[in-house]
Amino acid sequence: MWFRQLSFYRLDESSCPDLDTLSTALAKKPFNPCSGLDWSSEGWVPPAAHADGPVLGCKGNLLVALKREDKVLPAGVIRDYLDAKVQEIEDKELRKVGRKEKQALKEQITDDLLPRAFTRSGRLSAFLDTQRRWLMIDTGTASRAETLIGELRDALPPFPAALPRTEIAPHTAMTDWLLAGVAPGGFELDADCELKAQGEEGAVIRCSRQDLTADEVQQHLKGGKQATKLGLVWRERIRFVLTDTLQLKRLQFLDVLQEEASQAGDDPASLAEATLLLMSAELGELVDELVEALGGLQNAD
Repeated sequence: MWFRQLSFYRLDESSCPDLDTLSTALAKKPFNPCSGLDWSSEGWVPPAAHADGPVLGCKGNLLVALKREDKVLPAGVIRDYLDAKVQEIEDKELRKVGRKEKQALKEQITDDLLPRAFTRSGRLSAFLDTQRRWLMIDTGTASRAETLIGELRDALPPFPAALPRTEIAPHTAMTDWLLAGVAPGGFELDADCELKAQGEEGAVIRCSRQDLTADEVQQHLKGGKQATKLGLVWRERIRFVLTDTLQLKRLQFLDVLQEEASQAGDDPASLAEATLLLMSAELGELVDELVEALGGLQNAD
């Protein structure tokens, strides 16, 4: 259940449903496997092994999981079947198969193969922090996050959820922190960063397991490069890489947190709820402090 990446969105009061409202809405679109000629299928599944509905709630935090299944039908397979069919017609009827006929044959072959195609599935977890009013999604990919938000909007229209815009741009703040050799508040510099020169063709420098206060890093910054990714540790509890798009990648909940969750009990229900409670509290505090370190939200309500 521990998130590995994080994209977060601001919610307003109208997009903070209670457990019953959200459960009822998501239950109307459960996940069903691909059938027949469907290329893909998407729907809500229980977010934990013991959950008997689409939402797991714990003290104002509502955990959900969106599952997607896609048919896998490589273009090369279709092409091989098409080539064989075209050759068969040309040999049997002693004529060339035209472009339009080939297209029709391709569509027919695709329809014939699709029900027998392999499937590939994945799930995307998220939780609504209804007290702090954040939607936290376990992904560092904007398109995947928008897909989940779109499904929530379909279930609970209009479901306002906005990308947070901070007073200080992340790349500006990260660059300043590197120049100063220290991060603010409960954050401290880790050992990874990405620096980029201005312009589309600007040089990119990636540092890993590097002392970020070293002279070589400082020289790149003084030469005009800006930080686009920066490794940070928050209060010795969570390690992550902050990006210039305000996403948290390579999330690592340190041992102290996982030990705290494991003390809740060995049964799946107790462990899942303890993990959700602890993870949501920690991520909520982290995001609040990060936004504060970036000057707060623009037009904060």
